[in-house]
Amino acid sequence: MKKRALNSIILILAAGVSACGGGGSGSGGGTVTVPPTSVTPPPPPPPPPPTSTCSLLNRQNFAGSVLNEWYLFPETLPTSLDPSAYSSVGAYIDALTATARSQGRDRFFTYVTSIQEENAYFSSGATAGFGVRFSYQGARLFVIEAFEGAPALATGIDRGTEIVGIGTDSSNIRSVADILTTQGSAGVSSALGPNTVGTSRVFRITDSTGTRNVTVAKAEYDVRPLSSRYGVKIIDNGGGQRVGYINMRTFISTANDQLRTAFSDFRAQGVTNFVIDFRYNGGGLVSTAELMGDLLGGNRSSSDIFSVTRFRASKSSQNETRRFAPQSQSVSPVKIAFISTNATASASELVAASIAPFLGANAALIGSNSFGKPVGQIGLDLTACDDRIRVVAFTKENAAGQGDYFSGLAGTMRSTCAAADDITRPLGDPQEASLRTALDFLAGRSCTPIALAQSAQSTNSRNERRVLPAPTNASTAQREVPGLF
Repeated sequence: MKKRALNSIILILAAGVSACGGGGSGSGGGTVTVPPTSVTPPPPPPPPPPTSTCSLLNRQNFAGSVLNEWYLFPETLPTSLDPSAYSSVGAYIDALTATARSQGRDRFFTYVTSIQEENAYFSSGATAGFGVRFSYQGARLFVIEAFEGAPALATGIDRGTEIVGIGTDSSNIRSVADILTTQGSAGVSSALGPNTVGTSRVFRITDSTGTRNVTVAKAEYDVRPLSSRYGVKIIDNGGGQRVGYINMRTFISTANDQLRTAFSDFRAQGVTNFVIDFRYNGGGLVSTAELMGDLLGGNRSSSDIFSVTRFRASKSSQNETRRFAPQSQSVSPVKIAFISTNATASASELVAASIAPFLGANAALIGSNSFGKPVGQIGLDLTACDDRIRVVAFTKENAAGQGDYFSGLAGTMRSTCAAADDITRPLGDPQEASLRTALDFLAGRSCTPIALAQSAQSTNSRNERRVLPAPTNASTAQREVPGLF
């Protein structure tokens, strides 16, 4: 395959994070921008193809051929594996990648998904649901973010709200603690219902105003990559220091113009210190990550390396070095603080890792260790069956040759500062613990480093660590936006 053709499918570097691992993907790309307020539902499915074309065996064989040709870890694939022993394409892929997963190199990053669903999400952020991110803390369920234009926020549910109970109506509300005790997190996902428009649930919630019941029905909406409430800010950090703040939720194409506008304003106002809040960013399009790197690279030369893409040996002709390409809106950072949690993955890690060699100790990881996904997927399609095989096919390295951060970025960044994710305060609030620590770093104040032993998959401090849930059959949006329902 020619390199030009391959570039059309190397579009993503993402990971969705759940309690038991994660998977991720992306698609679409380019510079098409859809207004954040529009809703673009996926087109209706094509007529059913001939049975033989989309038989389970043919679909499994297609998946197997993709992995045999492109998988980054070919030595881990079984020499032979009879697909007839598996009841789905996904189960067959799970079996093919079992060895790499046991080694921590492919934590459910290779899978089958819907072409149409992916294209809808990556072009406009289109999805359906309540429009919140959930997280568990011990046996409690909290909202850690609510999305503009989605049903939950319209009812007053926002960051810091605790979901105490779930029911289909007020007469059958069941406590979250009881569901978790008897059925685990899968029981909560089931109680929340399918991702279909009109699915309604009654939540018993507790927030600063007290405890009450709220009815929310799932609806279509677009995930806005930068929040209209707190996505972009300039913060007075005292002593005359002004800090540019970006809260980046996901890397999709609608972020491109938003980022250009934000950085143009930062540049016009002479801002040189930045907080990039990636705390729940599961990744997304490589093209958008590269643009963000360029916008942070006003003091970079066009000869400076942003990242190196490496494929398996048999595909080494596809290896590529991507250099910085400063834009008219680019800024020239003196210091950058990247806020991270165990849900920070992939494209967000790529940006931080690629900036780090040039700023050294002036680039810091703030919060807790990141997820650890220095690999990306390509997508190969069986169009007639709406199957896209997302296969881990390449690894990313920065200019210093660092690309093995499967345990998170804490061991790669020269500066780190431990901080809590304080959901009692809004995102973008300078008094929120992680942002406060980031501002302290930029001001030159000392901090406690993130413990290197605290990998993103660590089970230590389970009652303190936030776990972002994901359903077994996650949608594209749920893979890319950890904790989304």
